[in-house]
Amino acid sequence: MNMPLKVQYFKNPKNRELTQQELDALATELDAIKQEVLDDLGEKDARYIRRVYSVIRYSSMLGRACLFAGWFPPAWLLGTGLLGFAKIMENMELGHNVMHGQYDWMNDPKFNGQQYEWDTVGTSDNWRQTHNYRHHTFTNIKGMDDDIGYGLLRLFPEQRWKPGFLFQPVYSIPFCLLFQWGVAVQNLEIGLLLYKRKTMAEFIQQWKPAQKKIAKQLFKDYVFFPLIAGPAAFPVFAGNVVANGLRNIWTFSIIFCGHFTKDVEVFPKSVLNNESRGHWYMRQIRGSSNLTGSEAFHILTGHLSHQIEHHLFPDIPARRYRKMAPKVEAVCRKYGINYNNASLVRQYGQVLGRIIKYALPFKK
Repeated sequence: MNMPLKVQYFKNPKNRELTQQELDALATELDAIKQEVLDDLGEKDARYIRRVYSVIRYSSMLGRACLFAGWFPPAWLLGTGLLGFAKIMENMELGHNVMHGQYDWMNDPKFNGQQYEWDTVGTSDNWRQTHNYRHHTFTNIKGMDDDIGYGLLRLFPEQRWKPGFLFQPVYSIPFCLLFQWGVAVQNLEIGLLLYKRKTMAEFIQQWKPAQKKIAKQLFKDYVFFPLIAGPAAFPVFAGNVVANGLRNIWTFSIIFCGHFTKDVEVFPKSVLNNESRGHWYMRQIRGSSNLTGSEAFHILTGHLSHQIEHHLFPDIPARRYRKMAPKVEAVCRKYGINYNNASLVRQYGQVLGRIIKYALPFKK
């Protein structure tokens, strides 16, 4: 008799435990959905990402030009909005997706996942290590995925409670406002240095490329552009501060709503014991959540509003997730796996609920 596998998940009752035969069938069906898209990739996908690149470039240029007349409030608002839009799109729809190798098949250096350097204080190399490899390989595995609370927040009862978490409803606010900085220092693992599990020499070696990137970004946004703006130096400086802040808030919101809603699960390291492809697929679905919205909303999120599909198929051009989603949802229904999908308002409310609830030593 083919019994459900005895894998120690922190279980959500909305999910049915699957046998190995069912997991193999699940993997076959999801692989088929992926292959269907791979067989169809081509010029329309290349045109799309080139168009995104152009929109970002011209929005940024126009935004900065408007900020040069920033002493006139409408010009400042328009310039800041356009620059914030450009930074969000570059971060979400261009940089994140390109660095996943979604457009490597184009053989265009501008869209090569290993060469792209994005417009944030964090280096692309660090992101490729912490996010592309560690997070997407060990998604929501406690003790292996550093994206679970980013080392700052307790968001699941399985995380060990410490008194410092009592203040997370407060310090989560600056973390949101300065999110790019949290991402930038994540791979430095400062905690290991403080607990003497990493030498100062090792830390300095890791810090050098981060320091170089941080200096470059700070100079560009807060020295170079304000200086060349002359009398409009302060409006330009302020516009850059707000544009970066808008990008940070939006990125934080979309990422947290894709990973830390009510029904999202974390897993023990034991799930890696002889983990099959079907198990890996199931873990991605149970460790993610989607957001409903319009086409424009999905584009502005970099299609990370389809976080489930992104975790399943990280190297597929994200613009394809919208059409893949109904097929993935149907497969989830077939196998009794919860397909976590709701509005941004609802999912964000659940994230805030977790931040507040697990600041206290709740065990469930």
